[in-house]
Amino acid sequence: MQNRIVQLDKTGIDAIRIGTTEIPRAAAHEVVVNIKAVSLNFLDLMIVKGDFPTGLPFPYTPGCDGAGIVTAVGDKVSEWKPGDRVALTYVQNFLSGEGFPLKDAVRIGWQTQGVMADYVKVPAYGLVKLPDSLSFEEAATMPVAGVTAWEGLINIAKIQLGHTVLVQGTGGVSMFALQIARQAGARVIATTSSDNKAAKLKALGADEVINYKTNPQWQDEVLRLTGGIGADVTLDVGGKDTIRQSLQAVKVNGLVCTAGGLTGSQITLDVYGDLNLNFKRITGFAVGSRDSFNALLKAGIKPVIDKVYAVEDVQTAFRELESGGHFGKLVVKL
Repeated sequence: MQNRIVQLDKTGIDAIRIGTTEIPRAAAHEVVVNIKAVSLNFLDLMIVKGDFPTGLPFPYTPGCDGAGIVTAVGDKVSEWKPGDRVALTYVQNFLSGEGFPLKDAVRIGWQTQGVMADYVKVPAYGLVKLPDSLSFEEAATMPVAGVTAWEGLINIAKIQLGHTVLVQGTGGVSMFALQIARQAGARVIATTSSDNKAAKLKALGADEVINYKTNPQWQDEVLRLTGGIGADVTLDVGGKDTIRQSLQAVKVNGLVCTAGGLTGSQITLDVYGDLNLNFKRITGFAVGSRDSFNALLKAGIKPVIDKVYAVEDVQTAFRELESGGHFGKLVVKL
């Protein structure tokens, strides 16, 4: 029996192909998982296109997020058994606590090959157990986007009932952030690029939505909606082109949590005007720990999926991600 696997021999969406390898065998402390679904992240797209070099050799297998069924365990593994429904954690060795240094992290699809294959093996500690209420497609959306949003809003910003939270766009992190904030009792203001997406965000629970195409000074609208005070927290995923407006949109002693650089990662700030004299804060964060993943699962957040693709259509899925027209997550089913 062969292991069907998505691979690239060079960068580029057109270079994505489906090949075969041997099914991996579990070493003493490892688990083999039959992957049922993989979701796509902006990081996957950057790696595939060559915009984010990993240093990993070709052939390269993409995919940071995966969920499936345990099929084999090593002889030193006692916590898992064949048949268990699981998702893989993204930072495999980030088990608990807040924050983890980049130099020590083992990230799937970055420091290791990705998970877009029928079978993969991982350390036994790099898994979480799935509730029966989640499909594999839903679970596969959570390791990066969901756990990032949880880390930023719950562990870093520590949002509370009555806070106002600003989220940006309709990508995976922002969609999870909207739902997490609403569950915490926060008021949510969202930005988006179209009236159609605005209606969907309202249906998902956003209290107010700002179209940044028709209202490019959206920070002023946030201030208007909050009576001139500003949001308690902004979860910024834009980076270069949004970070200053995000700071202007938060209140005195407000916090901007930055988790992405969709428009670029090099930013320019006025330390006095943007931060010091207005008593505003900015903090970076990334995907949280295995404990955070388990807390997210316990919270019962229901992921928003735009479309599920067959693995044979993986190139189409990446092109849809590149177009930015989706609302929620794109998933590849194996």
